[in-house]
Amino acid sequence: MDTERMNIKNILLVEDDPQDVQLTLSGLKENHLANKVEVVRDGAEALDYLYRRGKFKTRANGQPVVVMLDLKMPKVGGLEVLRQIKADDQLKMIPVVIFSSSRETPDLIECYRDGANAYVVKPVDFHEFIQVVKQLGLFWAIVNEPPPYIGKEEIEISSDEMILLPEKEVKDGIPSPHFALGG
Repeated sequence: MDTERMNIKNILLVEDDPQDVQLTLSGLKENHLANKVEVVRDGAEALDYLYRRGKFKTRANGQPVVVMLDLKMPKVGGLEVLRQIKADDQLKMIPVVIFSSSRETPDLIECYRDGANAYVVKPVDFHEFIQVVKQLGLFWAIVNEPPPYIGKEEIEISSDEMILLPEKEVKDGIPSPHFALGG
């Protein structure tokens, strides 16, 4: 694998339960992704991280390749974080995976309606939990090809700039998909 490309990919884990944080980090560590995870404990911290403000004001440029977001959190709930991410032109391309213990149909509907890229219910069983996290980490941090500027620290895009794709990647005004596994 291209280790240089892997080095610029990071995950933002937004989780207030310390046990779930440890389990998630353990699952990611098995795939050598644990050193690429930024953990924040509530929705307000998640927004501060994404907007590079407060204690994250001096963090490196670039955005995570995926946000793993719990729904039920203090200060700012996961649903509000999702809405703010998807309403912001500079953040809306970041994939957001809801990683919650809620199986409630209204939560599922609202999250997908508000732009969630995936909704994963946290398994109760320890081994299942680890397996699910490993699969999530592998897909979002290695297999999935993020938008061109996400996770790349050297590139910042302001709201008045455009991303120009090479001509061969655009047909009839529609960008060609990028497939991580050939194609």
